[in-house]
Amino acid sequence: MNTLMQNPLKGKVVWIAGAGRGIGASTAKAFAAQGASVVIQYLSNQPSAQLVELECLSYGVDVITYQADVRDPTQVQALLDHVLSELGTIDVVVNNSLTNFEFNPETRKRFDQMPWLAFQDQLNSALGALYNTTQAVLPHFKKKGKGVIINVVSNLTDRPIIPYHDYVSAKSAVIGLSKTLSMELGSYGIRVNCVSPGLVDPTDSSAATKEDVKDLLKTQTPLKRVATPQDITGPILFLASDWSQFMTGQVLCVDGGYVMSSGV
Repeated sequence: MNTLMQNPLKGKVVWIAGAGRGIGASTAKAFAAQGASVVIQYLSNQPSAQLVELECLSYGVDVITYQADVRDPTQVQALLDHVLSELGTIDVVVNNSLTNFEFNPETRKRFDQMPWLAFQDQLNSALGALYNTTQAVLPHFKKKGKGVIINVVSNLTDRPIIPYHDYVSAKSAVIGLSKTLSMELGSYGIRVNCVSPGLVDPTDSSAATKEDVKDLLKTQTPLKRVATPQDITGPILFLASDWSQFMTGQVLCVDGGYVMSSGV
C-alpha cells in the first residue's frame, strides 16, 4: 500500500504553542488520536493544560506538557531542549499562541483610541512567537532535512468586517513572514503554511461575542454556522502530513466559505 494512504501522522512529534485551550487543545487531542506524540505548551492555565494532557495520554502516545511564554526566546529554547532530550526530535510546530484578546465589537477600541502599545502586544504574541519558535527549531529541521511549520492566523486579514486593528495587523504580519520563510526554507525541505479560521466558538476569545454578531456571520457564511475548534484541526493535520507534501507558502481559509479566494 502507498505510504501516503496509511496514517501519515503516527509517530510524529508535534509541538503546539498555545495548546492549553481552544483550537490548540483540540489540535493536540486530534494529533494524539492519530498516534502522534504531542508537546502541549501553555502560558498560565495549568488545570486546562493538564486535562488536555490526560486525554492525549489516553491514546497511548508520548505527551510533554510544558509551561512557557513563547514571547521569551530563552523559555522557547529551554522548551525545545527539553523536548529533544526526552523525545529526540520534533517534526511539526503549530504556532497557535494568542495573548488575551476579546472579540467583542461593542468594546473594541477605535483606531484613534488605540495606543501603539496595543499593536506591540499583539505583534509580540503572534509575530514574536513565530520568530522565537522558528529561530529555535530551524537548526534541528535543517539537520533533518525536513520539517513543518503551521501558523494559525485569521480570515479577518482578508475580510475585516470588524476592524480589530491591532489583532489583524499582527496576523497579517504572520502571513507575510510565513510566505517569505517558505521561499527561503523550501530548499531545506521545510514547509511553512497558514490556517486562517473565522470566528471560532466556543473559545475564551469568543466568549464575549454577542449572539447577534454570530447570527450575522452565519447569514453571510455558505455553511450557515460559525466554526468550532474541531473544525480547524482537520486542516492543521492535513498541512502537517505528507498528504500536503507539495504545499508551502499557502494560507488555507477555514471559515465555511465566508472568505473565498481565487488562488490568484
